[in-house]
Amino acid sequence: MSAAPVLVSPVVTSREFGRFIDVPYRIYREDPHWVAPLRMEMRKLLDVKKNPFFEHAEGAFWIATREGVPVGRISAQVNRLHLDLHKDGAGNFGCLEAIDDPEVFHALLAQTESWLAAKGMKKALGPYTVSVNDEIGVLVDGFDSPPNLQMAHSPRYYGPRLEEQGYAKAMDLYAFTATDGPKARTFIDRVDRTLGKLKSEGRLTTRCLDPKRFKQDMRLALDIYNDAWRDNWGFVPVTEAEAEQLIESLSMILKPEGVVFGMLDGKEEAFVVGVGNLNEMIADLKGKLFPFGLVKLLWRLKMRPPKSARIMLAGVKSDYRNSPLSAALISLLVGEVLKSGRKHGIQSVEMSWVLENNLPSLALCRSAGELTKTYRLYEKALPSA
Repeated sequence: MSAAPVLVSPVVTSREFGRFIDVPYRIYREDPHWVAPLRMEMRKLLDVKKNPFFEHAEGAFWIATREGVPVGRISAQVNRLHLDLHKDGAGNFGCLEAIDDPEVFHALLAQTESWLAAKGMKKALGPYTVSVNDEIGVLVDGFDSPPNLQMAHSPRYYGPRLEEQGYAKAMDLYAFTATDGPKARTFIDRVDRTLGKLKSEGRLTTRCLDPKRFKQDMRLALDIYNDAWRDNWGFVPVTEAEAEQLIESLSMILKPEGVVFGMLDGKEEAFVVGVGNLNEMIADLKGKLFPFGLVKLLWRLKMRPPKSARIMLAGVKSDYRNSPLSAALISLLVGEVLKSGRKHGIQSVEMSWVLENNLPSLALCRSAGELTKTYRLYEKALPSA
């Protein structure tokens, strides 16, 4: 007897969004490495009234059921900033979670493809949950460990199921991990040695974020980021409203020593942002902060800091692109973050994500750490309207 048909329904009400957010709990219930995101943060991310991403984008959400039981979910987004900048006709799909069933994947993807084509999009690209500045990609290598903060996790079958539906690789993204071991120490020593002259002359210096100027320094970092990344594949700048929200979300977990500026002749020309891996602290909360999760999280932040961290943002101003000074600045900053992490008990630092075509960054990451995870973005051409 054949299985009951898959029904794909739009998600509109608050109750429906609750079911949408709960879908991954069915998908990952046997996966020891999945970390449930905080439900309240997911609601904020998906709320078109609260997420400033939707000031320049529109989106839709669907849930798939079979005989009333949720078996998958998906979203679709049209990002006008991306279209204005890249002019590639790419719409996005995201929030993809589904059981290992080709019929479920077909139903979900067909729905997003139809919606995107009706909006005039030429191709579907994703998964983006919900933008390039959030969780993106499908995990295709590195399934044997939990994800770091704001990095995706997915079952092994996601990639093959997407390919069955006609999707092909658009871009791979890499995560490298530097442990407190010989390789990272050799990297730090080499950076100190090769940049010694510039540092002794006072031309190349660093400074950490000033807690009294937290918002101003974070805004400066994001300004450098927008300039440094503007020519990168898929890049969309962080808007003023998105910057405000990001700064607010990081204010509780970001340590001053985690934000380091690279100074050339006294002027900030580069930065890195390293953040403690919050996933270590929320892994057992099952996505809930109330009634007791918040107390646990606050206690852990103060008394039991994480043993791992992630360099989640980095950049050098475009004036120095592909120059020796660019490599010097970013190497110096990564070295400073690794040294600071060692002092604070951090045993591993993930550098993620790195585009597969960003050769200078790949070379730096390989010299400091090991490739530990690969994520893949997929694309598919859409029929003309």
